[in-house]
Amino acid sequence: MSNQSIHFNISERKILLRIFDIISILIVLYFVSNTFDFDYFTITKENWTWVFILILYVSIFGTIFELYDLQKSSKIEKISASIVFTVSITVLFYFLTPFFTPILPDNRLQIVYFYFAMFIALFLWRLAYITFVVSPRFYKKVLIIGETSNIETIVEAFNNSDPNYKIVGFINCELNSLESVRFSGVLEYNPDEIRQVIKDENISEIVIASYNSESITSEIYYSLISLLEEGFPIKEYTQVYEEMAQRIPVQFVGKDFYKYFPFSRSNKNKLYLFFRRIFDITISFAGVIIGILFLPIILLGNVIANRGPLFYSQNRIGKNGKVFRILKYRTMIRNAEKAGAVWAEKKDARVTLFGRFLRHSRLDEMPQFINILKGEMSLIGPRPERPVFVKELSQILPFYETRHIVKPGLTGWAQVKTRYGSSVDDSLLKLQYDLYYIKHKSFFLDINILVKTISTMIYFRGQ
Repeated sequence: MSNQSIHFNISERKILLRIFDIISILIVLYFVSNTFDFDYFTITKENWTWVFILILYVSIFGTIFELYDLQKSSKIEKISASIVFTVSITVLFYFLTPFFTPILPDNRLQIVYFYFAMFIALFLWRLAYITFVVSPRFYKKVLIIGETSNIETIVEAFNNSDPNYKIVGFINCELNSLESVRFSGVLEYNPDEIRQVIKDENISEIVIASYNSESITSEIYYSLISLLEEGFPIKEYTQVYEEMAQRIPVQFVGKDFYKYFPFSRSNKNKLYLFFRRIFDITISFAGVIIGILFLPIILLGNVIANRGPLFYSQNRIGKNGKVFRILKYRTMIRNAEKAGAVWAEKKDARVTLFGRFLRHSRLDEMPQFINILKGEMSLIGPRPERPVFVKELSQILPFYETRHIVKPGLTGWAQVKTRYGSSVDDSLLKLQYDLYYIKHKSFFLDINILVKTISTMIYFRGQ
């Protein structure tokens, strides 16, 4: 068996980025404080709170400005903007909390030192990360065994999830298939070449991507058994897909569906549900107050650009299939659906100019804090859909109504992980994320979604 190359998994790389972001910043600040006339930030036992607050701010704002997005982190031109935003807002908040941080310096040059020390530290470390970690020597090279009809979908899903995960070969497990694979970067091999491919291509892992295990030929089966006994990593596609893409591939789930849905215990945990409800109520009260502050601007924009009723209500499907009336600020022209319900499009002509701003900024969703206070919705969960579309999608997409075992949410895993959706294919992608959330529901995931929601609003990725 060939020596396997070193590879950092997704979670390991994210931890690596976070740890070395902090280490590089502290090292450069320590160097600057001991080399230049800079004493605003010093690292001592007495000043441990200064260090803790700095680490906290960098972690929070780094997440908001997508400093730990692996796709962005693999290209310096994409991650540079995230570095600038993270450092700028971190420095601003650090200066605005003098009770926990150093008192503002009299010499303005101290601020310049502090800002550029952090920027240079992050920039140099991320440049080193791209040069050494995000390079072919650390790629995980994978051999896929499955049907030819799956390979294009699989390659695209993995490439979009992890730039360091490379599918270099494919073996068709169907005995009588005459179809061949022609996909960029993926070569097709014969079943008797498995061991040779592993050796020549330095394969780290085999992934089985077959709808039906019965289609795997005896030749491939015995080769896999032999490799498994030797300790070679062999994984099932849906497990790898869920781990990497953080969504459940329902289109690959068959009659043994129960294996894929061991839903989170948090869905029935009364303590979790109690504190979650308290959290929903607290945030919703704050949201209503903030909404009142924004109301004069929204009223003015509605009078000038929308010219019609401010609010809009519509039937949506809630928990256990119960219908409720959702509240929103109106973003479309009057009588937008004279001919009946239709899918909203990305650049929908029915959306007004001011309505487009409300959608992109997510301000149109603010009245739904009232739905949350009434208990019809939660702060986090799958977005509630209209009855007519639920009926249509339930007939097309497997497990679509499974979304209704939890309360719908103002924001959710699908909303922060995908862009605009206006088709059945988009609904399938969102369903995968919704089921992942239901399966892995927890306080940690909820907090992660809230932070990513801020990113979505900042980068105007709303509908």
